[in-house]
Amino acid sequence: MKKLVLIAVVLMISLFGADHAKAQVSLNINIGSQPVWGPTGYDHVDYYYFPDINAYYYVPSAQYIYLNGSQWVWTSSLPARYGNFDLYRSYKVVINKPRPYLQNNYYVTRYSRYKNYGGRQAIIRDSREAKYYVVKGHPNYSTKQVTVVRPERNQPQRVKVVKHVERSHNGRPERYGEGGGNRRR
Repeated sequence: MKKLVLIAVVLMISLFGADHAKAQVSLNINIGSQPVWGPTGYDHVDYYYFPDINAYYYVPSAQYIYLNGSQWVWTSSLPARYGNFDLYRSYKVVINKPRPYLQNNYYVTRYSRYKNYGGRQAIIRDSREAKYYVVKGHPNYSTKQVTVVRPERNQPQRVKVVKHVERSHNGRPERYGEGGGNRRR
């Protein structure tokens, strides 16, 4: 009887543990939503923090968040007072926590040493990694030729990029020279 109870307890623990492990495996990639001035090396970004101007950028809505007096303002572009701010050369801190601007003192203190950092951070626009070709504004950006496929074998750092193949009316791939519009130049 004791063995039966012990087996039942072990079985229940393993079943609940398996469900918990499955629930924690989730993949969220937003490379195509990141701006070309964003730093490389991140498959997912919620916010960027700019130590130079003490402002944030929210990737999902493509909006800047900055202080105006004592209020946080959300806009699609930075105000004129930041006209000399260079998004490409400034240091960006990736933050994947909800509403980081509400803990602004923490980020100001922690990242103030990166003010006037001077562009030593690799950015998406200059990357030659194929996974960044889906970012609008990248020199190799193409909506027709690049498709991002979910990572294989639970390795979130690998993204397989495949070329889109035009198909003719019979379902076969078109050859260059046939159909007139799919020629390499």
